[in-house]
Amino acid sequence: MYKAVPPRGYLGIFNRSHYEDVLIVRVHGLAPAAAVEQRYDQINAFEKHLSENGVTILKFYLHISKDEQKKRLQERIDDPKKRWKFNEADLEERAWWDHYMEAYEIALQRCSTPWAPWFAIPANHNWYRNAAVARIICQTMEEMDLKYPKPAIDFSKIVVK
Repeated sequence: MYKAVPPRGYLGIFNRSHYEDVLIVRVHGLAPAAAVEQRYDQINAFEKHLSENGVTILKFYLHISKDEQKKRLQERIDDPKKRWKFNEADLEERAWWDHYMEAYEIALQRCSTPWAPWFAIPANHNWYRNAAVARIICQTMEEMDLKYPKPAIDFSKIVVK
């Protein structure tokens, strides 16, 4: 897990990452309940360790309604330009909707911390989703008061001939 963390001064974006262990595993009973419970604490400890070492963590739960998911899946079937996104497994997983919603609710409650907050973003409309996420990222980066790194060479002494 640590090797996927970007080095100091860089940005990284992950899609789901270690949260799969408390979502899919919980919904499908792929591990004992005690192991899933322990995983929440492990995730929080890992994220706290990252935060204590200078990593800023933002987590976005992009929530779409069940009706919107149905519409998007149907569009992937009907529109040849969107078929590349289609995965038959998504239809099977859709049957577990209520279980996933419960698992997400638990994960957000258990793993939203001061050092690694979750942001639940209504995502039925892409324009709104994008604006909400961008606002949070921009605000966070402004609060970080980022600076360009100091160059290793003195550019004042360089003349291009």
